[in-house]
Amino acid sequence: MTNDIMLFIVIGFAAQMVDGAIGMAYGVTASAMLMSMGVPPATASASVHAAEVFTTAASGTAHWRMGNVDRKLVARLAVPGILGGAVGAYILVIVPGDRIRPIVSMYLLVMGVVILWRALQAGCGSEKTPAKHIGPLGLLGGFLDAIGGGGWGALVTSTLIGRGVQPRFAIGSANVAEFFVAATITATFVATVGVSLWPVITGLVIGGVVAAPFAAYTTKHLPDQPVMILVGVVVILLSLRTLLTAL
Repeated sequence: MTNDIMLFIVIGFAAQMVDGAIGMAYGVTASAMLMSMGVPPATASASVHAAEVFTTAASGTAHWRMGNVDRKLVARLAVPGILGGAVGAYILVIVPGDRIRPIVSMYLLVMGVVILWRALQAGCGSEKTPAKHIGPLGLLGGFLDAIGGGGWGALVTSTLIGRGVQPRFAIGSANVAEFFVAATITATFVATVGVSLWPVITGLVIGGVVAAPFAAYTTKHLPDQPVMILVGVVVILLSLRTLLTAL
């Protein structure tokens, strides 16, 4: 894989541009790629989250500087997300995550439709922080992110936007909180199955770190409605892909 490091740099850059701009798809994309190469789910998730420790740090910092972050929302997501991520990573070592993915995909499919409906109704959201149920959302997001090798953004960001949070704050705050979740998941994997595939991780990190500031800039300056439409379409496509694969 050493000879393919440039390929992983390109993949890391593209995945981070999407993830940083619309708040999702980095982990899902990278994990799917590794598993298609025959890498076991736990190893793939461990490698992707090791890379995400660096890419989410760069992305979160960029979003912070661009004014896309609500600190209260970050804290309310990160603390339960850390707990959920640690439990999910430990369970993935013991039980395959394939059984739970179709259920999550059904939920995400519904959320994608809700987001599209809100965007087309011009209800793009004006709130920074929703009042209720942030803790359970962070807990479930961290758990499913570890189980699926990615998915924090798809679940957390789409739910926040679906509840009416302004897209730039939903995306930026979820990106910052994801750093703490990714670090916890990586530490759990290191303590259980270890982390390997360093050429892959290195390529993903380099590409992701380079892309982070460009993605944050895009998030700040794009109008809310196009971002919501893009988020909704991506969530629906990813959910349908997972459901079709499971069937």
